[in-house]
Order: sequence, then structure tokens, then C-alpha cells
Amino acid sequence: MGWGFGARGAGIGEEGSVFFAASPSSPEVRDIPLAYPRTLQPMSNDPHSSAAQAVAALIKVPTEAKQLGDRFRGAGHRLALVGGPVRDALLGRRKNSSGDLDFTTDALPEITKELLSGWADAVWSTGIEYGTIAAQKNGLSIEITTYRSESYDKGSRKPDVQYGDSLEGDLSRRDFTVNAMALELDGKDNLFIDPHNGMQDLIAKQLRTPETPEQSFSDDPLRMMRAARFAAQLDFTITPEVRTAITEMAARLQIISSERIRDEFVKTLMSVNPRLGLTVMVETGLAAQFLPELPALQLEIDEHHRHKDVYEHSLIVLEQAIGQEDRIGGPNLILRLAALLHDIGKPKTRALIPGGGVSFHHHEVVGSHMANKRLRALKFDRETINDVSKLVELHLRFHGYGEGEWTDSAVRRFVRDADGLLLHLHLLTRADCTTRNIKKAQLLATTYDQLEARIAQLLEEEELGKIRPDLDGNEIMEILNLKPSRKVGDAYEYLLELRMEHGPLGRERAISELNKWWEENS
Repeated sequence: MGWGFGARGAGIGEEGSVFFAASPSSPEVRDIPLAYPRTLQPMSNDPHSSAAQAVAALIKVPTEAKQLGDRFRGAGHRLALVGGPVRDALLGRRKNSSGDLDFTTDALPEITKELLSGWADAVWSTGIEYGTIAAQKNGLSIEITTYRSESYDKGSRKPDVQYGDSLEGDLSRRDFTVNAMALELDGKDNLFIDPHNGMQDLIAKQLRTPETPEQSFSDDPLRMMRAARFAAQLDFTITPEVRTAITEMAARLQIISSERIRDEFVKTLMSVNPRLGLTVMVETGLAAQFLPELPALQLEIDEHHRHKDVYEHSLIVLEQAIGQEDRIGGPNLILRLAALLHDIGKPKTRALIPGGGVSFHHHEVVGSHMANKRLRALKFDRETINDVSKLVELHLRFHGYGEGEWTDSAVRRFVRDADGLLLHLHLLTRADCTTRNIKKAQLLATTYDQLEARIAQLLEEEELGKIRPDLDGNEIMEILNLKPSRKVGDAYEYLLELRMEHGPLGRERAISELNKWWEENS
């Protein structure tokens, strides 16, 4: 028989697993898949206290966390593991087994820094303004934040941080109830603290705010983005009142810095189910605040000028690209961004064809410029911006291949233009096939298989990835008796074009072609 825990609907089964019901009278009981072995004894006759102690015993506490708990307790301070590490431990997720540990404490940041010094491998004070001290120990990233509350003025990008005086008060200012659970490190008998019934929401797989969602999102509008991100990462639903508040307050996201928005967007895009998070962002109006090109893909479709639902098509392409990521070593931000944005030029290039139909001429070029501009606004790094923009520009290049056999020259140019993104381009191009016509899809796949085979053959024969003219810049200057100048660059480009067109020329022919070019252009 299980060990019941009264009003919270909790219990311990014969194997030591913890179960919770939606309510004490609910016949529907849900098991929580916990990953750790456990041996439990009742700690008191109070069922609520016993439930908290039971759950505390189920959470495997890293050695480093125990050591920190001892240091803070020895100095007369409280320390609790909080947020994601507690949530993920209860879900059996291994994300934090070798990752981040978040703590909260009643100690002021300066005291926290002193307690970490001499124990941690490294200590950083970059977040001290907001009450946070960061450290690293044995490869673990650690953040310890003083109990606090924070709020934003209507037009401010920076929060007003005030220190609190209790763990419960600190938990009440957390974003969602499933992140408002804590494990207070109190020596042997750690205490699980859940003042907002986050455990029940964890079981129900739902996102709810500790306070009213309006107050929570007013305090930190970025929490609206986090709702979409956690939905995608955890496969949770957002409660109706939270979703309504996001829709009504989406414009408040404008006070948040581009960098913070970008980081939440990236985490959502790199999650297990990005479609879920992106859908939340589009449907609530969040995407319109930082990525308006995405909802703009929801083009009106009429019966006379039929075309694919570009928005839905883009999400499918994203999913199909993700399905191929094993070829590129796992989750890849460049590929996912390119897949999501590859058609963003279509709304601007849409033209109706007389008699029915629609065209999007040069949408890849327009889309490349749009992607570049949007990613710059979101403060992505230069390499990411350039790579995604290039993939968007090249994503249609393949579609001329099946209409007629490409020459070796055309294949060389395809490889050269893709540069180091050739594999990304392969995956994006394959993912871009979303037709329901099975024969057409099979034909496209077979044709692309043939192109990849030809590229592989030429790569082996000619080392296409290292294509250079048969003469380098120094040789050009020596042969033509030139000093460094634009003419040398022009000659280099001419020889490179010959190399792309004809393959390796050999030194003697290259010199002959160079001299002919010089006679005509000097």
C-alpha cells in the first residue's frame, strides 16, 4: 500500500516512487518518473511536513551543493537549490547533472562572494548588481542569488532589484510555479518547499504563475518569452489565464533588450519541439514584437490564386531539417534559423498570375537581405548572420538541376558558393521539399542524391573545397611585372573563373591564358 500525504494528494508507493493526485479526492493518480534510488522514513506526524521531507529525499543533491550548504549554514545563512535543477530532478531530466546549479540565499552578495572564495575554482561578480554571484566548481556552473524581488518601470530595460528577507517571498517572484520549488540544504534532512503547488502543475504539465500573470509579466516581460520556451522544452501547456495575459501584454516585450530576447528565442528554437514554442509566440503576438517576418508568412490564400501556406510550410521545413541533424553532428542553430527564415522574402515578392496562381520571383535574394537585417537587429554574431543569409539566398539553387544535367562547371560553382556551408545547404534543400505528391518527392530526393554523388566525386578528384586558381597572387605579379594593385585581383578572379569553368588548367596553360587576358585588358 502507498503512504498517503493528505491534502496535497501525495504518497509513496511500495517501490518508493512518489505519486501525486490532482486533488485528495481525485481517482486519477499520476506517477512521477524519478531517476534516483531512495529509502524514506516519516519525519513527523504532520502529513504536509512528511510530504515535503519525502520529496526532498528523492532529489539527488550533488556533492558540491552539499558542500556549499555546509559552508553557508556554518556562517549562519540559509541556502536552497531552486528553479530548474529542482524541476528537472523531479522530472528525471538529466539536463543539470553536469550543467548549471541555481541557488538562493539570505546572504548578501558580498558575503556569498566571501563564502565562495577559497572553495570554488573561479568566482565572478558580473551579476552582483542584481544580487547574483557566479562560480565554477569541478566543471559545474553555479549561480547564487540573494533573496530578491524585481520590477520594471514602464519604459525601463533594467529591473529595479530589492533584496527580500525570506525564501518563500523569493519563490513568489519566480516566473512559473514549476520553477518556484526549492530544496533547502539543511544538512542531513533537506527540506522541499513548494508554497505555490508547483508539484501539482508539474504533474499536470502546465505553466502557471505564482502571482497573477499580469503582475508577473509586468515585473519582467521576458517571462512571456520563457512561457513559450518552457512549453517547447518541456512539452507543457500554458494555462488559459497566462496565455490571455501574454496576448494582452505582448507589446510590453519592447522594453526588453534585444540580447535577452534573442537568447530566449534561440533556446526555444533549439528545444526538442520548437514548433510548439514558435506557435505560442505567433498566436499571442510575441513574435510580432521581435520577429514580425514570421507571422507575416501567414499569407491570405484564396481559391483562385492557390499556393502553399508559407507559414506552415516553414515550420515543416524546420522540423524536416531537425530530422536530418544527425548528419551535421546534432542540433544546429545555423540550420534551424535558415530553415525557419528561408521563405521570409515571399510576402514582399508575392505576385498574382492572371488566370490563377502566384509567383514569388527572387524571394530568396530579398529574403537573404531581410534575414540579415533581422538577425542584426537581434544582435546575433556576424558569422551566424552571414551564414544564415547565405543559406537563405542559396536555398533555391538546386531546383535548376533537375531541369537539365548540370555541367561540371555548374557543380563547381554550387560548391564554391556554398563554401563551408555545403552540408547545411544539402540538408536545407532536402528539408524544403514538403509536397504531398509522393512521386514528386521521391523524384526530388533521387535527383538530389545524384547531385550529392557528383559533388562527392568531384570533391575527390579535384578537391573542390580548396578551389584556387592555378596561379597565386605572387606568381601573377611576377609574370605580369605588377605591384600589388586592383589589376592583380582582377587577374586572380579571371583565372578563378577559368578554373571553375574548365577544372585544373595546369601551370603552362594558366600562364598562356593570363597573358592573353593581360593583352586584352592592359
